[in-house]
Amino acid sequence: MDGSGNSLLAGPESHKKRVAYFYDSEVGNFYYGPGHPMKPHRIRMTHSLLMHYGVHQKMEMLKPFPARYKDLCRFHEDDYVAFLKTVTPETQNKKQLRALKRFNLGEDCPVFDGLYSFCQTYAGGSVGGAVKLNHGHSDIAINWSGGLHHAKKCEASGFCYVNDIVLAILELLKYHARILYIDIDIHHGDGVEEAFYTTNRVMTVSFHKFGDYFPGTGDLRDVGHSEGKYYSLNVPLKDGIDDESYQSLFKPIITKVMEVFQPGAVVLQCGADSLSGDRLGCFNLSVKGHAECVRFMRSFDVPLLLLGGGGYTIRNVARCWCYETGIAVGVELDDKLPYNDYYGYFGPDYTLHVAPSNMENRNTKSDLEFTRKYLVENLSRLQHAPSVPFQERPPDTEIPEEEELDMEARGDRYHKWNMSDWDAEDDTICHSQEANANGVNFPRMASPTNQEQANKVKQEEVTEATSMDEDNEVDENMTKVTERHKEIKEEQASPEQCVGVEVESSRPSTDSEIRRDGGSAPANHSSLAALPVHPLYAPTSTAALGSFKHALASNHLRAAKSPTQEIPFPHKSQHTHSHAHTHPPPPPPPLSLSLSLSLSLWRRLVRKTKLK
Repeated sequence: MDGSGNSLLAGPESHKKRVAYFYDSEVGNFYYGPGHPMKPHRIRMTHSLLMHYGVHQKMEMLKPFPARYKDLCRFHEDDYVAFLKTVTPETQNKKQLRALKRFNLGEDCPVFDGLYSFCQTYAGGSVGGAVKLNHGHSDIAINWSGGLHHAKKCEASGFCYVNDIVLAILELLKYHARILYIDIDIHHGDGVEEAFYTTNRVMTVSFHKFGDYFPGTGDLRDVGHSEGKYYSLNVPLKDGIDDESYQSLFKPIITKVMEVFQPGAVVLQCGADSLSGDRLGCFNLSVKGHAECVRFMRSFDVPLLLLGGGGYTIRNVARCWCYETGIAVGVELDDKLPYNDYYGYFGPDYTLHVAPSNMENRNTKSDLEFTRKYLVENLSRLQHAPSVPFQERPPDTEIPEEEELDMEARGDRYHKWNMSDWDAEDDTICHSQEANANGVNFPRMASPTNQEQANKVKQEEVTEATSMDEDNEVDENMTKVTERHKEIKEEQASPEQCVGVEVESSRPSTDSEIRRDGGSAPANHSSLAALPVHPLYAPTSTAALGSFKHALASNHLRAAKSPTQEIPFPHKSQHTHSHAHTHPPPPPPPLSLSLSLSLSLWRRLVRKTKLK
C-alpha cells in the first residue's frame, strides 16, 4: 500500500460535508513545563497551517465554551475536579502532597499555571462538537485539542487530566442508541475503555502498541464484561507497523463493526504519536497512512467526531492534523507548505508529507491474520445491534447559541469570542466594552428584541392595572378579600405569622422574579399563601388593608414608569386626610397585610376573587 488512499474526487466520501471546527487561540499558551513532551503549542501550529491553506473557508470555525464544573463532574468525581480547580504551582505544599499522590499528579501529569482552564477548554470543545452532531448542525466536528484518553474517573494519567472523550460520548448517548469509539493513538485508550467496559451501548476499538509500553493494558483477550462483553475490541501491535499492515487490520475490522454494531455516531481519536519518527512512538505510519483511517470513516456517512490525542514531534503532528482536516472538508492539500507563522519548524524540505523510515516491521503476516480472525469471530457472536428501552432523555448540555456576523465585517469565518467574558460557573456572559470595540462576536443569551418585548408586556400590565376603575373594582371585592382573610386566620397556627405568606429571609422575592415570562401567575393563586413577600417589610397594622384601596387610587401608583419596579404601599400616616366615597370603607381584617404586595400581584388576587 502506498498510503495514498482513495481519491476525494470520486466515491461515497466525495460529497460535501458540514464541518464544525473548534479552536481556542489561548490553548497554545499552556505549558506543561521544561522538558515535558506534551506541548499544546502543536494545536496553534496546526491552526496556522489550516489558515494559510485556506481550509478555514470551507468549514464553520468556533471557539469552544469552557466546560463547567458540573459538566466535568458528569464523569469525574467531585473532589477530583475540585482539586484540579484549586491547585496551583504556588499552592503545592506539604499539606497537598497527599492529595497530589491520591490524584496521581506529579512528573507525568504536573501542576502548571492555568491547569483547570486548560481542562475546561479542551473538554468544552469535545462536548461542543457532540452537541453539534446531536442537533444535526454538522456532519463532522473537529477538536484537535481534545482526545486525552488516559484520564480516569478520579485520577490523572498519561498527560491527561480530564477525559473529554468520555464526556463527549455521554453527550452523544443522549440522542444515539449506540456510539462507536475508535482509537488510533499508539497508546491504548484505557480511560475510555474502562469507563464503558460493562455496557453494550458503547463499543471501543483501540489499535495500539502492546507489551512493555505505557499504559500496559489492551490485551487481545480483553473483550468487556457483563453486558459489555465483546463490545471492547483491542488490536495489539508491535514496533514498526507500516501503512499497508495497519490498513489490513483497520478496514476489515471496522467494516465488520459498522455492520454488526450499527452505531448512531462515531468518535475517532487521531493520536499522531503513531506516526513515523514520533518522539515517544515506535510505529512507522506516514501522514497519508494515518489519514486513511479518517478517510475511511468519513465514507460511512455517520456523524463523526474527530479528536486529537498524543503526538510529540510537533511539526509532524501539525502536518497530520492539517491534512486530516482537509480530508474532512473534502479537499486535497498541496504537498508544498504555504508560508505560515511557523514555517521554520518544517525545514529543510517544507512539505506537508513526510516519508516513513526504513525501520523493521515486527508485525508478521501470520500475527496480523490471527488478530483479524480472532476479533472478527468475537464480533460474529453479537447477534444484533443492542436496543435501548424507552426512557426519558437527559437534558442537553447548555451551550449558548452563536450569533452570526456580517461576512464583510467578519473577514474570515473564525468566531472571535473573548474567553474571559464567559463565566462558566454562573452561566453568565459579561460583555466588556473592550471586547465589543474589537468586534467580538458573543453568543446570544437573550436578544435585545426579546428583552424589549418583555418590558413591553410588563408595561402593559401596569397600564392595565392603573387604568381600572379603582373605586368600583376594590369596593366590589373587598368584602370577599376580608372573608378570605378571616378563613386564613383560623387556619394559622401562629397569630404572629403574616397573612398566609411564607417569608424567605435568605432570598428576597420580587414581582419581576415571579413574572419572568411577562405574565405567568403562580401555580396556585387562589390563596395569598402563594404570594411571596419581601422580608424587609415587617407586618403592619390592620389599618393597612383599609388604606389599600386608597393606595390603588393614589397618583404615585399611576406615575410608575419602570415595569419591573416593586411599588410598596404607603404607610398609614400618608392617608390621614379624608376621601369622599359613596359608601363607607369595609371593616379592616383581623390580621395584618404585608406592605410588600406589588401592583401586579394585587391585580391577580382581585381577578381571582372576582371569578369566585
